[in-house]
Amino acid sequence: MLSIAWAPLYAHPLPTGHRFPMLKYELLPEQLLREGTITEANLFAPQPPAAIEILRTHTPDYYRRLRLGQLTRQEERATGFPWSEQLIAREVTILGGTIECARRALRHGVAANVAGGTHHAFADRGEGFCLLNDQAAAANYLLAHEPSVQKVLIVDLDVHQGNGTAAIFQHEPRVFTFSMHGARNYPHRKEQSDLDLPLADQTNDATYLKLLADTLPRLLDEVRPDFVFYLAGVDVLATDKLGHLALTRQGCRQRDQLVLELCHRHQLPVVVCMGGGYSERLADIVEAHANTFRLLQEVYF
Repeated sequence: MLSIAWAPLYAHPLPTGHRFPMLKYELLPEQLLREGTITEANLFAPQPPAAIEILRTHTPDYYRRLRLGQLTRQEERATGFPWSEQLIAREVTILGGTIECARRALRHGVAANVAGGTHHAFADRGEGFCLLNDQAAAANYLLAHEPSVQKVLIVDLDVHQGNGTAAIFQHEPRVFTFSMHGARNYPHRKEQSDLDLPLADQTNDATYLKLLADTLPRLLDEVRPDFVFYLAGVDVLATDKLGHLALTRQGCRQRDQLVLELCHRHQLPVVVCMGGGYSERLADIVEAHANTFRLLQEVYF
């Protein structure tokens, strides 16, 4: 059975000015339940992890100041969020959800977090609406606790480079970071992933899918991972306000299908996190994310 991490806290942490981008975390599970793609049994309520699991990835000084609301104004501005206790509770819970997803994926082959994919968070700072790096923390959790996991592959297909993730694992050979992103998009100063594939503005379905199809099978053969984290951002859509690529909703679905079928064929456990999506119409965002979950059920169950 597909396990999906979700909590009401995902959708309600922020002041009114930030409300619209967060609505997808509320509407997505409602849509999946209404159409019958999932049932309540698929959903589990994530819990905050032990502090040590966060500190495997983030520095003690940063995590302490984050919890206590002691970030400087400049640091807070870089995150894009006004600090609040509810915001920190949300970020810690999301991170715990991705860790629990990793544990469940080892048992069932796949699991998904309705939120997560906070790939702009560095070990010692937050950036770009990311405060704690959930996939990095979950990868470190597996490496620390699961002897069967000796090599992790992070497949980051959000339109923005996973700069925080790349920096965190820069000197960690057990984690291979792959980011396929808009070349001229945020962040303006890119970090170096193990493999970066920068894309020109207005890259379309055919170009995008061919590049991914030429790259990912080779990576699986060369890296030989024991576990995969997939960041399935839908900000690659042509309708996205921030993405600058030109994928259709069908192209985005084919992207997810390519990744998931490859992982399934190679019998690789995978955790999927939603990442970004900033189309003008909320329905475009929710429908694109819903396609990912529909494919999870179709491919794995």
